[in-house]
Amino acid sequence: MIKLSFSPSARLARRLSLGAALSAGLVMTAMTPAEAAKTTLNLGMSVEPTGLDPTIAAPVAIGQVTWQNVFEGLVTIDQAGKIQPQLAKSWEISADGLTYTFKLQTGVKFHDGEVFDATAAKFSLDRARGADSVNPQKRFFASIASIDTPDAETLVLHLSAPTGSLIYWLGWPASVMVAPKTAADGKTTPVGTGPFKFASWAKGDKVELARNADYWNKDAAAKLDKVTFRFIADPQAQAAALKSGDLDAFPEFAAPELMSSFDGDARLVTRIGNTELKVVAGMNTAKKPFDDKRVRQALMMAIDRKTVIDGAWSGLGTPIGSHYTPNDPGYQDMTGVLPYDVEKAKALLAEAGYPNGFTFTIKSPQMTYAPRSAQVMQAMFAEIGVTMNIEPTEFPAKWVQDVMKDRNFDMTIVAHAEPLDIDIYARDPYYFNYKNPAFNALMKKVQETADPAAQNAIYGEAQKILAEDVPALYLFVMPKLGVWDKQLRGLWENEPIPSNVLSGVSWDG
Repeated sequence: MIKLSFSPSARLARRLSLGAALSAGLVMTAMTPAEAAKTTLNLGMSVEPTGLDPTIAAPVAIGQVTWQNVFEGLVTIDQAGKIQPQLAKSWEISADGLTYTFKLQTGVKFHDGEVFDATAAKFSLDRARGADSVNPQKRFFASIASIDTPDAETLVLHLSAPTGSLIYWLGWPASVMVAPKTAADGKTTPVGTGPFKFASWAKGDKVELARNADYWNKDAAAKLDKVTFRFIADPQAQAAALKSGDLDAFPEFAAPELMSSFDGDARLVTRIGNTELKVVAGMNTAKKPFDDKRVRQALMMAIDRKTVIDGAWSGLGTPIGSHYTPNDPGYQDMTGVLPYDVEKAKALLAEAGYPNGFTFTIKSPQMTYAPRSAQVMQAMFAEIGVTMNIEPTEFPAKWVQDVMKDRNFDMTIVAHAEPLDIDIYARDPYYFNYKNPAFNALMKKVQETADPAAQNAIYGEAQKILAEDVPALYLFVMPKLGVWDKQLRGLWENEPIPSNVLSGVSWDG
């Protein structure tokens, strides 16, 4: 037995320290339940998704709820925009670029208990590439000629042609793995392998997710027990919900002019990050006068991008001169190719046969940035004698029907959210009705190599073609405006792909 003896002063010091510790303990005990209970998150979004399965519909709001939360892919894209392994722990590409062999994670189950293995992965990809597929990015899978599953852990893709972007595309929301037995119901009751399970959806109000206690990746398990996505379209209501505490976070706040209203708030912090949201005014190049490059160039030179950004988004945005963002590999600043020059714009119009200008209509979807941008552009076009009428157009249904499907438009304005989607100008059909064999050849060439440096050089050439040909008026990249509780950790400040990745989100304390 070891006996400890203390001097009187030592005993007093010990009692004092014990008392301090007990006091601290009482304080800690009082605080801990409240802090421990903070494992929920109320997160706001401007747009409610039309469904919850990103493999069957295009709206980005779908992935913003379920990608990396409910659903996962063979690979993923991290917050730096880099490809990382996920349900595939490794892969090899043959020297000719035609065979991709994936080694899959083991011990993974879907939320309904169904096993994820090579058979399930093959099912997901066959569903995405099949003749009756409605996948919004079906083109991603077009070069997959056949799929083998030598064993439960091995997936082999045989391609008909090299596809340099395939691994990157497999990280997108449209490429997530779905459970074979429940895939048909994914629109309303999604079942994935992710760190959260779908709990409920109150249409017009909210979607709730719950922590997946059986998540396969213990290193990336969710720290939150429950997440509620609240859908609030009105910016003033968004701000009010944040300030009242009804919302903990709004990662894509919709009103730049209200960002300063959070200055000095004791609870909230604001963050301005980058995105892939390219605001462009696309023209129907199959219609007069937009079939004439000189007209398109004149309209581009009539626009002062800085004034558009000031008027549309309170000065928060980055000017662009092509369909590419500063975040993208191989970016080149093309804003100087057709700079703001009213006199040159007038001369180009006259050269094209429109010395007195012309009149046309822009279909403006009812999202804040669109009508604001259109109004500024309207005044600028008037300076060169061009009259632009603005037609408000409901989004997505009416806009998709008129623009994407019927091509019943002169000009429109929309923010393209997909990263590295410069290839849309080579898609046939696509709403610009743009056809340029030289551009198409570059998009083919970029897939024939997996070498990043070679791809970047090709993307540079492609940016230059679009900057000079202007099938769309290239305006600006929207920033990611985030507002959230200062105690929240782990929300993405930047957005390399539209998402709300929540597995790494937690509360201080």
